[in-house]
Amino acid sequence: MSAGGGTGESVGARREVRIELGARSYDVIIGEGVLAEAGARAKALLPRGRAIVVADARAARLHGDALAAGLGAADIEADVIALEPGEARKSFKDLAALCDALLAREIGRDEAILAFGGGVIGDLAGFAAAIVNRGVPFVQVPTTLLAQVDSSVGGKTAVNAKAGKNLIGAFHQPSLVLADVATLATLEDRDFRSGFAEIAKSAVIEGEDFLAWLEAHVDAFFAGDPAARTEAIARAVAFKAGVVARDERESGERALLNLGHTFAHALEAEAGYDADLRHGEAVAVGCALAADYAAETGRAPPALATRVHDLLRAAGLADSPAELAGAPFEAEALLARMRTDKKNKAGRLRLVLPSAAGRCEVVEEDSPERLLAFLKEYAA
Repeated sequence: MSAGGGTGESVGARREVRIELGARSYDVIIGEGVLAEAGARAKALLPRGRAIVVADARAARLHGDALAAGLGAADIEADVIALEPGEARKSFKDLAALCDALLAREIGRDEAILAFGGGVIGDLAGFAAAIVNRGVPFVQVPTTLLAQVDSSVGGKTAVNAKAGKNLIGAFHQPSLVLADVATLATLEDRDFRSGFAEIAKSAVIEGEDFLAWLEAHVDAFFAGDPAARTEAIARAVAFKAGVVARDERESGERALLNLGHTFAHALEAEAGYDADLRHGEAVAVGCALAADYAAETGRAPPALATRVHDLLRAAGLADSPAELAGAPFEAEALLARMRTDKKNKAGRLRLVLPSAAGRCEVVEEDSPERLLAFLKEYAA
């Protein structure tokens, strides 16, 4: 199965998507029971017969035994570094502590780190892998829907700064991604729904086929239909695979994957990273705002914004900033946050806006006053 690029292959209950990056190409394995294959899949990356597992403490409690058994089946011992969950872990302090822990274990340059958990752990462990010993391999083992469809694929790693989210980091591709959809059964309903935001975002960018399919299957997805869930995750990953292969370092097309994220990161920063706000919830609202702003400025028909709002609502997601933790938000403060976004160039604010399903573009906003007026109306 392939959507928008990348290579997708069905292997029994599996979907295997290839990220094509020449000598640094890697596979994303999606399906139930993937943890049981962890040792066999990752053995070549673990030459000392051990796996240093940087784990979200909750994921370790719930699924650590399954991962250890999968590694043990290939005679690989798990050495677990458990970290408490939360966006606050993506800090210089926690990065330094993790690097010290890895160096204390005398990690070799040919020895992979396993990042086991959600996007926070993937970002933190991936950044540590990028800088420890000037770079070591790592394997993403995402256990949340958001991480399986987005952050585990593509090589973005980062920590947060006072100025904003993910402003300090590196591109460091994983050597393998193992996404066991069985781990999704233990997610809180709110976390599962927030992960859907990235699937919805991908569908809007990819085009009418994916978006229409998702609209038709959203109820089955949330009812627990394993075929619908596997297909949705695989489509989102295959779409991203194609984009990453064509633009690894976000110099062009890959920037489109940030649809809604300029708004979302501003909302997250204003709410505070310790606030009760999931990244996916902010992305959902960010996508709604991007569609609304595109309609407001005449770049897209109002019907597209209506479809985005309807899909998010069908998924049980908020589509307005007023519904998010941290509300109410001040328009001036959000605009100030948006001015620090990584996509900006030469001091010019840039937004990813849709004009139709499958047609998005990076737009330089030449009227901050117009954007401010929009935020005052829509983000109150």
